[in-house]
Amino acid sequence: MAYYLGIDGGGSKTTCAVGDESSILATATAGPSNITRVGEGRARESLQRAIRQACAAAGIDPGQVKRTCIGAAGAGRHDIADALHKIVAEVVAGEVEVIGDMEIALEAAFGDGPGVIVIAGTGSIAYGRDEKGRTARAGGWGFGISDEGSAHWIGRETVRHLLREIDEKLGDNRAEAIARQMPLFAEIRSEWKFQTLDELCRTANAAPDFAELFPAVLRAEENGDKLAKQILYDAASELARLAEIVVRRLFGKRLPTEIAISVAGGVFQHSEHVRQVFEKEVSKPDRRLPMKGHVVEPVNGALQMARRGSAQSRRDS
Repeated sequence: MAYYLGIDGGGSKTTCAVGDESSILATATAGPSNITRVGEGRARESLQRAIRQACAAAGIDPGQVKRTCIGAAGAGRHDIADALHKIVAEVVAGEVEVIGDMEIALEAAFGDGPGVIVIAGTGSIAYGRDEKGRTARAGGWGFGISDEGSAHWIGRETVRHLLREIDEKLGDNRAEAIARQMPLFAEIRSEWKFQTLDELCRTANAAPDFAELFPAVLRAEENGDKLAKQILYDAASELARLAEIVVRRLFGKRLPTEIAISVAGGVFQHSEHVRQVFEKEVSKPDRRLPMKGHVVEPVNGALQMARRGSAQSRRDS
């Protein structure tokens, strides 16, 4: 029997699925494996742990794997793709294919058919394909300058808006007094463990992982915080804008009746507010883009591509 691996290597977690020709046998999740964000050492640890745990759960040895497909952000860069290929090939047998995370998400949502996938996890990107196989993308240029609507973007925007609101309304440097008046501030402090505004600013300006603040924003929004709700609304609007750009590039002024929008990633998965606003934004009269179902799991697309062997692997194992 042939066995296949699909891997979704993300900025917050790594998911590995083991399957045979027709079914998923087991999955496992480990830490982040985005080399740009966490470095090659931690990426190796996460990827190899996810692979070994998934194979153990499926009752197979990694040496029995016929083909592996890994989707990861930054895979378009040869140095990143080569590093990921090497890391995975250290554990599994057979061919290893390294492709972009948006490609496995598109596969999970639409197979080899037309559609647009919008991914919002630690980072974000929109990616689409028309009925002739032409593709287009928008966003996804990195957390320093892009990744609109992502968990990182949400965290950074939250700190920026909090400090602006403090400037305008409070003018008080005592964190306790501010926290009592601003629940969102208190939630952010519970994640980053600072005591003063100076500590918050030092942390925010030291290139932190702003995605860590996404759960705090969700808690505040669920408790009725207006600023948290607005930030999530803005995130959804930014993501809808990315979808619109891709559709326009693929179809021009044609009404895209043959294409649908699907979504993936933790921001969509964990925020009902973002999902609802996104669906409302993309269905406006000037967009009229139909949504397709639930939040998809990109790892399923990676597994399907491993089964199919749809693209030439970058290097023979």
